[in-house]
Amino acid sequence: MTDFVDVRSMVRWMLESGVERLITRMSAYVEDDFRRWETFDKTPRIASHTPYGVIELMPTSDYETYSFKYVNGHPSNPARGFQTVTAFGVLSQVHNGYPVLLAEMTLLTAMRTAATSAMAARHLARPDASRMALIGAGSQSEFQALAFRGALGIEDLAVWDTDPDAVSKLERNLAPLGFRIERAASGRDAVRGADVVTTCTADKALARVLEDAWIEPGMHLNAIGGDCPGKTELDPAILERGDVFVEYTPQTRIEGEIQQLGPDSPVTELWEVVAGRRPGRTSRDQLTIFDSVGFAIEDFSALRFLRDEVTGTSYTAALDLVAEPDDPKDLFGLVAAMAPVG
Repeated sequence: MTDFVDVRSMVRWMLESGVERLITRMSAYVEDDFRRWETFDKTPRIASHTPYGVIELMPTSDYETYSFKYVNGHPSNPARGFQTVTAFGVLSQVHNGYPVLLAEMTLLTAMRTAATSAMAARHLARPDASRMALIGAGSQSEFQALAFRGALGIEDLAVWDTDPDAVSKLERNLAPLGFRIERAASGRDAVRGADVVTTCTADKALARVLEDAWIEPGMHLNAIGGDCPGKTELDPAILERGDVFVEYTPQTRIEGEIQQLGPDSPVTELWEVVAGRRPGRTSRDQLTIFDSVGFAIEDFSALRFLRDEVTGTSYTAALDLVAEPDDPKDLFGLVAAMAPVG
């Protein structure tokens, strides 16, 4: 049998365990896996692009455990009553290929993305950071706020979105949790005086939601919205004057902010910082940029964390996913055994 975590069980787990606590603990799993980055099988995600959006598979393995995530990205979905992003994932044993966990990953990916942002910020942001600008108040925004409070203690947020209702939604969700929220009049207004700037917009366009003139020395930019070809958020001049950190360079050059630059533009893979191979933040005035597109190892970490948290609990259901005849060589016998007699 395979453990199955459906949407209802995922929501109950998050509510009963606390979203901020889970993101903080998941972030430690992500960091552990980045530290052993070289042990993983790595490939850019397998994407099917259409005029509607993209559907992707994101596989990886450490040769003991294998995982993949199925995920879509359809920016026009909310106008039609659908989520922009939905996902599910599988964790399997390498020694026999059997899946041990099947889980919804729309919610889990939101936590995973936030957990990765928090992990990066611990290495790249100023440790005394106290104010964050959120550019984009969509589905990821609340998770990002909780992640940065867990990682850096940030509770002061300046928020800008072209949709005022999205900002109102964020206020309803986060104000009761103790955040101090300022509704910014513009993107420029939001980033003024911020220590950390998170961009999480959904529009599939070569956009500039951050202009170079707005960016102050010492900021940490957490750019998570530009995650496919033809979709960006940053003025390329920002990338040229800051230090850029990425997950997996071959994927980020296709999908990330650095798709705007040449193929030899300097970047540092974040795992090298985590493993102590290369420096992260080196000075108070350094401009650091985490050009995050999401990578399969982060999903592996999230599924591994979920497995460790929920195995043997009421959050899982047994799913009869794999056919297991008494004789492994007689698959048809499983059908024959169930056929009516006479």
